[in-house]
Amino acid sequence: MTLELRTSQPAEPLLKARGLVKRYGRVTALDHADFDLYPGEILAVIGDNGAGKSSLIRALSGALVPDEGEISLNGERVAFRSPLEAQAAGIETVHQTLALSPSLSIADNMFLGRELRRPGVLGSVCRMLDRKAMQRIARDKLTELGLLTVQNINQRVETLSGGQRQGVAVARATAFGSRVVIMDEPTAALGVKESRRVLELILDVRRRGVAIVLISHNMPHVFEIADRIHIHRLGRRLTVIDPKTHSMSDAVSFMTGARTPIEMAA
Repeated sequence: MTLELRTSQPAEPLLKARGLVKRYGRVTALDHADFDLYPGEILAVIGDNGAGKSSLIRALSGALVPDEGEISLNGERVAFRSPLEAQAAGIETVHQTLALSPSLSIADNMFLGRELRRPGVLGSVCRMLDRKAMQRIARDKLTELGLLTVQNINQRVETLSGGQRQGVAVARATAFGSRVVIMDEPTAALGVKESRRVLELILDVRRRGVAIVLISHNMPHVFEIADRIHIHRLGRRLTVIDPKTHSMSDAVSFMTGARTPIEMAA
């Protein structure tokens, strides 16, 4: 299957950050970092270990409150104090650990923390869950993303393969009207076949109009599906490159400091 790429880019970012600073004592994790994510694009974020990628993503997803700087979503300034506030605004994060409960079913994991209650007195007073509705919605979302290998929506997550678990985590992130999905190393520890399915899944999500932030150390995957590549170094955005005009060697050279981008050398 050939993975198609987006060729155009709107003028205004969907998610924007300017001058983010985060310090832990004498250690500066974010040093006036900038960030731009445009609607419907796949933006890869790469950088060496300790470059500040995790702090940047945590600030954008509400898991970290920056000391300075501002974040804007769809042109409006936001100040997330927790991941729940970011989720309510439409920013979902699929962590490398997936944050799934292995002993619960697929449907239960999809609605973990957002369970639907039965209508009327049974839901409001007795607080009974509407399991049939949750199972129906979970099955529909998995079908929309082409995850047809999951036959039983009530099977426990611990019985699924790594690729299927990743699919459940992505389906959960996109099931609630998300505008942005942040994916942290989605193909780590997966085999070739399952990695390929996850890449196709990312493109399926993008086709639904959801912007994606992809954090990955896998350069072939980054260059295959990313529309733009944000290179993070020493706590800030060093540059953003186009994978169609730059090579993997260019990206690694910028990331490690072996070369300086032309716009910075000028």
